[in-house]
Amino acid sequence: MRWLVLLFLACLAAPAVAQTDYAGQLQGGDVVLRGFRFGSGAVLPQLRIHYWTLGAPHRDGQGRIDNAVMILHGTGGTGRQFLAPQFADELFGPGQPLDIRHYYIILPDNIGHGLSSKPSDGMRMRFPAYDYDDMVEAQRQMLAALHVGQLRLAMGTSMGCMHIFVWAEAHPDFARAAMPMACLPVQLAGHNRMWREAAIQGIRHDPAWQGGDYRTEPLAGLRTAATVLQIAGMAPLWLQREYPTRDAANAYIDQRIDQAVTQLDANDLIYQLDASRNYDPSPRLEAIRVPMTWVNSADDFINPPGYGIAERAAGRMPTARYVLVPASADTHGHGTHTWARFWKDQLVDLLRRTERPGDGS
Repeated sequence: MRWLVLLFLACLAAPAVAQTDYAGQLQGGDVVLRGFRFGSGAVLPQLRIHYWTLGAPHRDGQGRIDNAVMILHGTGGTGRQFLAPQFADELFGPGQPLDIRHYYIILPDNIGHGLSSKPSDGMRMRFPAYDYDDMVEAQRQMLAALHVGQLRLAMGTSMGCMHIFVWAEAHPDFARAAMPMACLPVQLAGHNRMWREAAIQGIRHDPAWQGGDYRTEPLAGLRTAATVLQIAGMAPLWLQREYPTRDAANAYIDQRIDQAVTQLDANDLIYQLDASRNYDPSPRLEAIRVPMTWVNSADDFINPPGYGIAERAAGRMPTARYVLVPASADTHGHGTHTWARFWKDQLVDLLRRTERPGDGS
Protein backbone atom coordinates (compact mmCIF):
# COMPACT_ATOMS: atom_id res chain seq x y z
CA MET A 1 0.00 0.00 0.00
CA ARG A 2 1.20 3.50 -0.81
CA TRP A 3 1.02 4.72 2.78
CA LEU A 4 3.92 2.45 3.75
CA VAL A 5 6.28 4.48 1.61
CA LEU A 6 4.72 7.91 2.06
CA LEU A 7 5.52 7.53 5.72
CA PHE A 8 8.78 9.29 4.85
CA LEU A 9 6.89 12.56 5.02
CA ALA A 10 5.89 11.92 8.61
CA CYS A 11 8.58 9.82 10.28
CA LEU A 12 11.81 9.95 8.36
CA ALA A 13 14.42 7.31 8.86
CA ALA A 14 12.57 5.33 11.54
CA PRO A 15 14.66 2.43 12.82
CA ALA A 16 13.09 -0.92 13.58
CA VAL A 17 11.39 -0.88 16.98
CA ALA A 18 9.30 -3.56 18.68
CA GLN A 19 5.67 -2.69 18.06
CA THR A 20 2.33 -3.64 19.57
CA ASP A 21 -0.07 -5.02 16.97
CA TYR A 22 -2.36 -2.01 16.78
CA ALA A 23 -3.05 -2.86 13.14
CA GLY A 24 -4.88 -5.95 14.37
CA GLN A 25 -7.14 -3.75 16.50
CA LEU A 26 -7.77 -1.18 13.78
CA GLN A 27 -11.24 -0.72 12.33
CA GLY A 28 -11.76 0.93 8.96
CA GLY A 29 -14.75 2.53 7.33
CA ASP A 30 -15.95 5.03 4.75
CA VAL A 31 -18.23 8.03 4.96
CA VAL A 32 -19.67 8.97 1.56
CA LEU A 33 -20.46 12.68 1.38
CA ARG A 34 -23.08 13.20 -1.30
CA GLY A 35 -23.10 16.35 -3.37
CA PHE A 36 -19.95 17.66 -1.69
CA ARG A 37 -19.37 21.28 -2.69
CA PHE A 38 -15.80 22.56 -2.78
CA GLY A 39 -14.87 26.15 -2.09
CA SER A 40 -14.24 26.61 -5.80
CA GLY A 41 -17.92 25.84 -6.49
CA ALA A 42 -17.16 22.43 -7.99
CA VAL A 43 -19.39 19.61 -6.79
CA LEU A 44 -18.64 15.90 -6.59
CA PRO A 45 -21.72 13.68 -6.53
CA GLN A 46 -19.91 11.45 -4.03
CA LEU A 47 -16.80 12.21 -2.00
CA ARG A 48 -15.46 9.22 -0.08
CA ILE A 49 -13.65 9.88 3.19
CA HIS A 50 -11.97 6.81 4.62
CA TYR A 51 -11.15 6.61 8.30
CA TRP A 52 -9.53 4.24 10.75
CA THR A 53 -10.41 3.89 14.42
CA LEU A 54 -8.94 2.43 17.59
CA GLY A 55 -10.89 2.05 20.80
CA ALA A 56 -14.62 2.65 21.20
CA PRO A 57 -16.84 5.68 21.69
CA HIS A 58 -18.04 6.54 25.18
CA ARG A 59 -21.20 8.57 25.79
CA ASP A 60 -21.78 11.00 28.63
CA GLY A 61 -24.99 11.39 30.59
CA GLN A 62 -26.54 13.35 27.72
CA GLY A 63 -25.67 10.65 25.19
CA ARG A 64 -22.84 12.61 23.58
CA ILE A 65 -19.57 10.97 22.57
CA ASP A 66 -17.02 12.51 24.93
CA ASN A 67 -13.79 10.58 24.31
CA ALA A 68 -13.12 11.10 20.59
CA VAL A 69 -9.58 12.02 19.53
CA MET A 70 -8.96 12.92 15.88
CA ILE A 71 -5.37 12.78 14.62
CA LEU A 72 -4.67 14.37 11.24
CA HIS A 73 -1.80 13.31 8.98
CA GLY A 74 0.61 15.32 6.87
CA THR A 75 0.98 15.87 3.15
CA GLY A 76 1.14 12.54 1.33
CA GLY A 77 0.36 10.47 4.42
CA THR A 78 -2.66 8.57 5.70
CA GLY A 79 -4.31 7.90 9.03
CA ARG A 80 -2.49 4.57 9.27
CA GLN A 81 0.88 6.30 9.55
CA PHE A 82 0.11 6.84 13.25
CA LEU A 83 0.52 3.12 13.85
CA ALA A 84 4.29 3.69 13.56
CA PRO A 85 5.85 2.39 16.80
CA GLN A 86 7.50 5.70 17.71
CA PHE A 87 3.99 7.16 17.86
CA ALA A 88 1.55 4.37 18.72
CA ASP A 89 3.72 2.48 21.21
CA GLU A 90 4.24 5.71 23.17
CA LEU A 91 0.60 6.80 23.25
CA PHE A 92 -2.03 4.11 22.74
CA GLY A 93 -1.14 1.38 25.23
CA PRO A 94 -2.41 0.72 28.77
CA GLY A 95 -1.70 3.66 31.06
CA GLN A 96 -0.39 5.79 28.20
CA PRO A 97 -1.75 9.26 27.37
CA LEU A 98 -4.22 8.08 24.72
CA ASP A 99 -4.91 4.62 26.12
CA ILE A 100 -7.37 3.09 23.64
CA ARG A 101 -9.26 1.46 26.49
CA HIS A 102 -10.45 4.98 27.33
CA TYR A 103 -10.20 6.97 24.09
CA TYR A 104 -11.87 6.64 20.70
CA ILE A 105 -9.09 7.39 18.21
CA ILE A 106 -10.17 8.55 14.73
CA LEU A 107 -7.53 8.57 11.99
CA PRO A 108 -8.92 9.98 8.72
CA ASP A 109 -7.43 9.66 5.26
CA ASN A 110 -7.93 13.19 4.04
CA ILE A 111 -9.19 14.20 0.59
CA GLY A 112 -6.64 13.20 -2.03
CA HIS A 113 -4.91 10.71 0.28
CA GLY A 114 -4.97 7.04 1.19
CA LEU A 115 -8.29 5.33 0.57
CA SER A 116 -10.28 8.56 0.30
CA SER A 117 -11.33 10.06 -3.03
CA LYS A 118 -8.36 11.33 -5.04
CA PRO A 119 -7.34 12.22 -8.60
CA SER A 120 -5.79 8.81 -9.29
CA ASP A 121 -9.18 7.15 -8.79
CA GLY A 122 -9.91 8.13 -12.39
CA MET A 123 -10.62 11.87 -12.70
CA ARG A 124 -6.93 12.74 -12.88
CA MET A 125 -6.47 16.52 -13.26
CA ARG A 126 -10.23 16.95 -13.60
CA PHE A 127 -10.61 16.24 -9.89
CA PRO A 128 -11.71 19.42 -8.05
CA ALA A 129 -8.78 21.54 -6.88
CA TYR A 130 -9.28 21.06 -3.16
CA ASP A 131 -7.70 23.21 -0.46
CA TYR A 132 -7.35 23.01 3.32
CA ASP A 133 -10.79 24.56 3.87
CA ASP A 134 -12.32 21.75 1.79
CA MET A 135 -10.35 19.13 3.69
CA VAL A 136 -11.48 20.48 7.07
CA GLU A 137 -15.10 20.64 5.92
CA ALA A 138 -14.91 17.01 4.81
CA GLN A 139 -13.47 16.09 8.22
CA ARG A 140 -16.35 17.95 9.91
CA GLN A 141 -18.95 16.09 7.87
CA MET A 142 -17.19 12.79 8.55
CA LEU A 143 -17.29 13.43 12.31
CA ALA A 144 -20.98 14.31 12.09
CA ALA A 145 -21.62 10.99 10.34
CA LEU A 146 -19.80 9.26 13.21
CA HIS A 147 -22.01 11.16 15.69
CA VAL A 148 -19.07 13.07 17.11
CA GLY A 149 -19.87 16.61 18.13
CA GLN A 150 -17.03 18.07 20.16
CA LEU A 151 -13.69 16.26 20.15
CA ARG A 152 -11.91 15.55 23.40
CA LEU A 153 -8.67 16.27 21.55
CA ALA A 154 -7.58 17.22 18.04
CA MET A 155 -3.99 16.50 17.03
CA GLY A 156 -2.34 17.14 13.70
CA THR A 157 1.12 16.83 12.18
CA SER A 158 2.49 19.05 9.39
CA MET A 159 -0.48 19.53 7.04
CA GLY A 160 -2.65 18.19 9.86
CA CYS A 161 -1.12 20.85 12.12
CA MET A 162 -2.27 23.52 9.68
CA HIS A 163 -5.71 21.92 9.56
CA ILE A 164 -5.95 22.39 13.34
CA PHE A 165 -5.54 26.15 12.91
CA VAL A 166 -8.19 26.17 10.17
CA TRP A 167 -10.52 24.20 12.45
CA ALA A 168 -9.87 26.47 15.44
CA GLU A 169 -10.87 29.58 13.51
CA ALA A 170 -13.78 28.17 11.52
CA HIS A 171 -15.28 26.13 14.41
CA PRO A 172 -14.00 27.58 17.71
CA ASP A 173 -15.61 24.94 19.94
CA PHE A 174 -14.70 21.92 17.80
CA ALA A 175 -12.49 20.40 20.51
CA ARG A 176 -11.78 20.63 24.21
CA ALA A 177 -8.05 20.60 23.48
CA ALA A 178 -5.82 20.88 20.42
CA MET A 179 -2.24 19.88 19.73
CA PRO A 180 -0.88 21.07 16.37
CA MET A 181 2.67 19.93 15.59
CA ALA A 182 5.18 21.06 12.98
CA CYS A 183 3.66 24.04 11.21
CA LEU A 184 3.25 27.81 11.27
CA PRO A 185 -0.09 29.67 11.18
CA VAL A 186 0.86 31.96 8.31
CA GLN A 187 0.61 31.99 4.54
CA LEU A 188 3.03 29.53 2.94
CA ALA A 189 5.53 31.77 1.21
CA GLY A 190 9.30 32.01 0.99
CA HIS A 191 11.13 28.71 0.84
CA ASN A 192 8.12 26.73 2.14
CA ARG A 193 6.16 27.64 -0.96
CA MET A 194 9.21 27.37 -3.20
CA TRP A 195 10.08 23.74 -2.45
CA ARG A 196 6.45 22.74 -2.98
CA GLU A 197 6.34 24.62 -6.28
CA ALA A 198 9.68 23.09 -7.34
CA ALA A 199 8.29 19.59 -6.75
CA ILE A 200 5.08 20.39 -8.65
CA GLN A 201 6.92 21.90 -11.60
CA GLY A 202 9.36 18.99 -11.65
CA ILE A 203 6.36 16.80 -12.54
CA ARG A 204 4.63 19.26 -14.86
CA HIS A 205 7.78 19.80 -16.94
CA ASP A 206 8.29 16.09 -17.55
CA PRO A 207 6.90 15.46 -21.09
CA ALA A 208 5.75 12.05 -19.90
CA TRP A 209 3.24 13.75 -17.56
CA GLN A 210 1.10 14.62 -20.61
CA GLY A 211 -1.05 17.14 -18.78
CA GLY A 212 -1.96 14.47 -16.25
CA ASP A 213 -3.19 11.92 -18.80
CA TYR A 214 -0.16 9.61 -18.62
CA ARG A 215 -0.47 5.86 -19.02
CA THR A 216 2.64 5.21 -16.96
CA GLU A 217 3.99 7.44 -14.21
CA PRO A 218 6.29 10.28 -15.36
CA LEU A 219 9.34 8.90 -13.61
CA ALA A 220 11.76 11.77 -14.29
CA GLY A 221 9.31 14.28 -12.87
CA LEU A 222 8.50 12.08 -9.91
CA ARG A 223 12.19 11.63 -9.18
CA THR A 224 12.64 15.40 -9.08
CA ALA A 225 9.66 15.76 -6.75
CA ALA A 226 10.76 12.90 -4.49
CA THR A 227 14.24 14.40 -4.21
CA VAL A 228 12.83 17.75 -3.11
CA LEU A 229 10.54 16.10 -0.57
CA GLN A 230 13.41 14.12 0.94
CA ILE A 231 15.52 17.25 1.36
CA ALA A 232 12.64 19.16 2.95
CA GLY A 233 12.08 16.49 5.58
CA MET A 234 15.67 15.70 6.53
CA ALA A 235 17.19 15.89 10.02
CA PRO A 236 20.84 16.95 9.53
CA LEU A 237 22.22 16.04 12.97
CA TRP A 238 20.65 12.58 12.96
CA LEU A 239 21.76 11.87 9.40
CA GLN A 240 25.31 12.99 10.09
CA ARG A 241 25.52 10.58 13.01
CA GLU A 242 23.91 7.65 11.21
CA TYR A 243 25.59 8.10 7.79
CA PRO A 244 29.01 9.63 8.50
CA THR A 245 30.68 8.51 5.26
CA ARG A 246 30.09 9.46 1.66
CA ASP A 247 29.25 5.92 0.58
CA ALA A 248 26.76 5.39 3.41
CA ALA A 249 25.06 8.71 2.70
CA ASN A 250 24.83 8.02 -1.03
CA ALA A 251 23.38 4.56 -0.48
CA TYR A 252 20.79 5.89 1.98
CA ILE A 253 19.46 8.74 -0.17
CA ASP A 254 19.48 6.64 -3.35
CA GLN A 255 17.41 3.96 -1.63
CA ARG A 256 14.95 6.50 -0.19
CA ILE A 257 14.33 8.20 -3.52
CA ASP A 258 14.14 4.94 -5.50
CA GLN A 259 11.57 3.60 -3.04
CA ALA A 260 9.47 6.76 -3.05
CA VAL A 261 9.31 7.04 -6.84
CA THR A 262 7.77 3.58 -7.18
CA GLN A 263 4.96 4.45 -4.77
CA LEU A 264 3.96 8.00 -5.73
CA ASP A 265 1.23 9.04 -8.13
CA ALA A 266 2.12 12.23 -10.01
CA ASN A 267 -1.33 13.80 -10.12
CA ASP A 268 -2.11 12.97 -6.51
CA LEU A 269 1.16 14.56 -5.42
CA ILE A 270 0.50 17.75 -7.38
CA TYR A 271 -2.86 18.13 -5.66
CA GLN A 272 -1.46 17.28 -2.23
CA LEU A 273 1.28 19.88 -2.47
CA ASP A 274 -0.89 22.60 -3.98
CA ALA A 275 -3.72 22.25 -1.44
CA SER A 276 -1.81 24.65 0.84
CA ARG A 277 -1.88 27.44 -1.74
CA ASN A 278 -4.38 29.72 0.07
CA TYR A 279 -3.75 28.68 3.67
CA ASP A 280 -3.34 31.70 5.96
CA PRO A 281 -4.89 31.77 9.43
CA SER A 282 -2.70 34.68 10.57
CA PRO A 283 -5.32 37.48 10.39
CA ARG A 284 -7.66 35.79 12.91
CA LEU A 285 -5.40 34.17 15.50
CA GLU A 286 -6.95 36.19 18.33
CA ALA A 287 -10.27 34.42 17.67
CA ILE A 288 -8.83 31.03 18.61
CA ARG A 289 -10.10 29.94 22.01
CA VAL A 290 -9.50 26.19 22.18
CA PRO A 291 -6.83 25.31 24.81
CA MET A 292 -3.78 24.45 22.71
CA THR A 293 -0.27 23.13 23.03
CA TRP A 294 1.58 23.83 19.80
CA VAL A 295 4.83 21.94 19.23
CA ASN A 296 7.55 22.61 16.67
CA SER A 297 11.10 21.28 16.51
CA ALA A 298 14.28 23.32 16.23
CA ASP A 299 15.73 21.22 13.40
CA ASP A 300 12.67 21.52 11.14
CA PHE A 301 13.82 22.67 7.69
CA ILE A 302 10.23 23.38 6.64
CA ASN A 303 9.39 25.56 9.67
CA PRO A 304 12.73 26.89 10.96
CA PRO A 305 12.56 28.61 14.34
CA GLY A 306 14.79 31.45 13.22
CA TYR A 307 11.83 33.17 11.62
CA GLY A 308 10.43 34.18 15.02
CA ILE A 309 6.97 33.68 13.53
CA ALA A 310 5.82 31.09 16.07
CA GLU A 311 6.58 33.15 19.15
CA ARG A 312 4.76 36.19 17.76
CA ALA A 313 1.77 34.09 16.70
CA ALA A 314 1.54 32.31 20.05
CA GLY A 315 1.48 35.68 21.78
CA ARG A 316 -1.74 36.48 19.93
CA MET A 317 -3.51 33.32 21.13
CA PRO A 318 -4.33 33.58 24.84
CA THR A 319 -5.16 29.86 25.20
CA ALA A 320 -2.05 28.57 23.38
CA ARG A 321 1.25 27.33 24.78
CA TYR A 322 4.13 27.13 22.31
CA VAL A 323 6.85 24.49 22.78
CA LEU A 324 10.03 24.20 20.72
CA VAL A 325 11.75 20.80 20.89
CA PRO A 326 15.53 21.38 20.95
CA ALA A 327 17.54 19.92 18.09
CA SER A 328 19.78 16.97 18.85
CA ALA A 329 21.27 13.95 17.13
CA ASP A 330 18.17 12.05 18.28
CA THR A 331 15.49 14.36 16.89
CA HIS A 332 14.16 13.85 13.38
CA GLY A 333 13.78 17.25 11.76
CA HIS A 334 10.28 17.91 10.51
CA GLY A 335 9.42 14.31 11.34
CA THR A 336 9.96 14.86 15.08
CA HIS A 337 6.20 15.35 15.17
CA THR A 338 5.77 11.57 14.92
CA TRP A 339 8.31 10.71 17.66
CA ALA A 340 6.09 11.03 20.71
CA ARG A 341 8.85 10.68 23.29
CA PHE A 342 9.95 14.23 22.55
CA TRP A 343 6.57 15.82 23.37
CA LYS A 344 4.51 13.19 25.22
CA ASP A 345 4.81 15.07 28.53
CA GLN A 346 3.31 18.12 26.87
CA LEU A 347 0.34 16.03 25.72
CA VAL A 348 -0.18 14.71 29.25
CA ASP A 349 -0.16 18.27 30.56
CA LEU A 350 -2.65 19.43 27.92
CA LEU A 351 -5.07 16.61 28.74
CA ARG A 352 -4.71 17.29 32.45
CA ARG A 353 -5.42 20.98 32.21
CA THR A 354 -8.51 20.41 30.05
CA GLU A 355 -10.06 17.73 32.27
CA ARG A 356 -13.61 18.14 33.48
CA PRO A 357 -15.16 16.73 36.64
CA GLY A 358 -16.26 13.18 35.96
CA ASP A 359 -13.80 12.56 33.13
CA GLY A 360 -13.01 8.87 33.08
CA SER A 361 -9.96 9.22 30.87
